[in-house]
Amino acid sequence: MQDLLRFSELPDYAFPRLRALLKNIKAPVSEVPMHIGEPTHSFPTFINEKIIENSLGFNSYPPNDGTPGLLSSISHWISKRFKIPRLDFEKNIISLNGTREGLFNATIALSPTSKNGKNPAILIPNPFYQCYMVAAKAVGAEPIFVPATIENGFLPDFSRLPKTILERTTICYICSPSNPQGAIASKTYWKNLLSLAETYDFKILADECYSEIYKDKKPNGAIESLYELNMDSERLIIFNSLSKRSNLPGLRSGFAASGEKTIAELKKLKAYSGSPSPSPLQFAAEAAWRDEIHVVDNRRQYNEKLNMANKIFKRISDYQPPEAGFFLWLKVNNGEIAATELWKKFGVKVLPGAYLSNYNHKTFGRTNPGENYIRVALVRPMHELEFGLKAISQYLN
Repeated sequence: MQDLLRFSELPDYAFPRLRALLKNIKAPVSEVPMHIGEPTHSFPTFINEKIIENSLGFNSYPPNDGTPGLLSSISHWISKRFKIPRLDFEKNIISLNGTREGLFNATIALSPTSKNGKNPAILIPNPFYQCYMVAAKAVGAEPIFVPATIENGFLPDFSRLPKTILERTTICYICSPSNPQGAIASKTYWKNLLSLAETYDFKILADECYSEIYKDKKPNGAIESLYELNMDSERLIIFNSLSKRSNLPGLRSGFAASGEKTIAELKKLKAYSGSPSPSPLQFAAEAAWRDEIHVVDNRRQYNEKLNMANKIFKRISDYQPPEAGFFLWLKVNNGEIAATELWKKFGVKVLPGAYLSNYNHKTFGRTNPGENYIRVALVRPMHELEFGLKAISQYLN
């Protein structure tokens, strides 16, 4: 019997799975891609200027952990956005080549090989960003999928897990605003999770990449509750990026912020395995983190799109608009069937919810919370979105 490779049993990533699902289905001539959350709004014009101005930096190896200017601008943004004291940018922040790099590597750097003499458990909201699961598998830990459903406001209740699992938990991933449901964790939620982490001695990896896209309520940050509880900063690592905030997914600029010891561990690993962003791009990112004008306009455009969606779906009985982010999480009978029919009849491409989720841990019943949903991204131009949303509404009716 041939030995299995470490990741040989992983399913294909969500988008290759979707391509395989729709491969032999002929769609109408017009096609509307609403399956992927790739921002299409214009990024600020000063980005090009900063890259050209600093283009000689392409001739040198970039700073692995971030330029002082970039780290300082991130520290300033965190302090202003979440109303906390300025973090020491040399000790408490690391620049990332996109947050996926950091969310994956943090588990490698921070999860011990065993806890209390047992195999580590890593808690994951379900549905989830797929790199959480692969990070758990990369370190030989057991991923524990905890449902985030309409019954719990689309935010997982980790406290319901058995004590035997919590006692061997090393890492807890949580995304707020959540992808794909757009739910915002309240200050009470953060405080309860931080207290649970303190009781059972695990770290929280807070993925807050959608924090600047919201309608009415500015999302609470995990770090705000950490400071209010006067808790050890090593307990929490926050992640954010310019991809959604500034429409710059191709710039690959993100960060992680935490206590000095935690950031030192991330820097140590990145020195061996990280891929730093080129210096000219770091100078551009520095400028982007310091500017809020383009962020306000970006949010306005997304709110216009969400308002249109709300009007189109107002007669759909179980439609629930997101609190934040740019995804709709729509209830259907079966996500794969819905994606297939929408593609075949209208040329509208959406993502089956099951491609973003797994079967819950047995504590919660072995069901897949994404199976009867589709994820719809509100990123395309208004005329494309209007066509796509009306087609989906027609299908749901």
